[in-house]
Amino acid sequence: MKKQWMMMVVICSLFLLGACGQQKQQTENTAPPQPIEAELTVPEKAAVNEEVTLTTKVTQGEEIVSDADEVMYEVWQEGKKEDSEMIEAEKDKEGNYIAKKAFAQDGVYHVQVHVTARGLHTMPKKPITIGQGQPTDSTTTPQETEEHQQHS
Repeated sequence: MKKQWMMMVVICSLFLLGACGQQKQQTENTAPPQPIEAELTVPEKAAVNEEVTLTTKVTQGEEIVSDADEVMYEVWQEGKKEDSEMIEAEKDKEGNYIAKKAFAQDGVYHVQVHVTARGLHTMPKKPITIGQGQPTDSTTTPQETEEHQQHS
């Protein structure tokens, strides 16, 4: 009987030690993911009705993200965000996400790319001047972006 009791104690001890090792491994693997970055490329100027290419390179650390869940371009004329247009991007051979757009009238427009990838979301934004469009006081500079990261 003593042998059986000792054997049970040894087995229980090994089981507890194994469970503690798994708990530690799970904790180490739940580090927060690196943020995704979206490099939005938009021409600074274009002519009315000229087709322009909107390009976004998505990365996570050093890795190019070619498996984004969604990449959409939101485009609106200065002061008319409520009339924005959404354009779905397509992936090219290099892993960039692209869309094409022609603007029908002069003005300053904003292009904001919405990228959802690997449980994260980011939304950089840049302006583009079409034809004789004149920036207003509220127009952003080409370097200004609006970004945030959130876990999905």
